[in-house]
Amino acid sequence: MQVTKESIIGDVLDADFNVAPFFLEIGMHCLGCPASRGESIEEACSVHGTDPDALVEKLNAYFESKK
Repeated sequence: MQVTKESIIGDVLDADFNVAPFFLEIGMHCLGCPASRGESIEEACSVHGTDPDALVEKLNAYFESKK
């Protein structure tokens, strides 16, 4: 999976739920909320005051290591 800032959080979690800790460690504790699952990574990072590029980089490194 290739993750971008426009990727929807629910889609990323559905691809591999093992990435949930990446979201939790930056303060996104609402992963079970239907509204949060429909947000893009960029939208969620904006709300939580975190860098979306850093999260995308970490997620892509994880998915790349799974190949």
